[in-house]
Amino acid sequence: MKNQLLDSALSLLEDQHFDSLAVGVIDFKNQKFENFEISATNVVSEKPYLYFDLASLTKALTNSAVRLKSPEVFDEKSNLLLNHTAGLPSGGLLSKKTWREEILSYDVKLSPTLYSDYSSLRCMLEIEKKSGKKLKELCSYYFDPELVHWMELPENAFSPEYGIRNKQIISGQVHDNNCFNIAEFVSHAGLFATIDGLCRSLINLNQKASMNEQMLNAFKTHKNEDRFVMGFDHVMDPENTLAGKGATTKTFGHLGFTGTSFWINPETNIGAVILTNATQTYWYERSGLTKLRKALGAAIWRM
Repeated sequence: MKNQLLDSALSLLEDQHFDSLAVGVIDFKNQKFENFEISATNVVSEKPYLYFDLASLTKALTNSAVRLKSPEVFDEKSNLLLNHTAGLPSGGLLSKKTWREEILSYDVKLSPTLYSDYSSLRCMLEIEKKSGKKLKELCSYYFDPELVHWMELPENAFSPEYGIRNKQIISGQVHDNNCFNIAEFVSHAGLFATIDGLCRSLINLNQKASMNEQMLNAFKTHKNEDRFVMGFDHVMDPENTLAGKGATTKTFGHLGFTGTSFWINPETNIGAVILTNATQTYWYERSGLTKLRKALGAAIWRM
């Protein structure tokens, strides 16, 4: 990892309203990665140890991972759901007891793209029904030991602070309220990982399901105005993308509400991973996070 990237990260973190950051650069061709982690009080950890709430990265790490490995369990309906073009609303508060019935009550029909937690959950229910298997069994074939569901965090795991719920600091629990209340392995949120664990998992996913090759093939027939490709987000405006200048329209990945992201250029086989606890004090002012994402992404693509 170039010292310049670490220096930039330390400088950018000074202007944030959160205190933890991990950055990884993946070389898929050589199956290796470099990373660093900055914990509270700007301490650069010799060995990254923080378990970050991956938030909506979970969508790509579950449903999309199943699509890559087991395309036979997807039909026209579940592919629409996977790519957020199924007409379901973006989200809302779900009942712990009847959330499945609520999600299954919506009609599925081709619609303009609307990014949706509900669509992700319905996709999960559809592929579980068709396969006869639970999502965790379907998607965890590539998980590193340091990529886990929030209810299975190791006993001594340490997580940054992500805000307040019921007057208690959120740390070691998922930030998403629906995921917290449902308290099951679901597709829209709930995975936690160290920077090491996520980088190793993405390398495993590429090895076991030819992720980068499959995405390159998918882009051959993809219309750029469609935002999602096999459930992965992709760069639509290279000049103004959160992936950072230098990303291309074939760069794919996902964003997470807690300030997480990963982006992969399948043509160069380079990946950029950024993990933060951006919701620590407040979530609604994200200009600092945007600046950090763009600056670090651009620096990685230049490496």
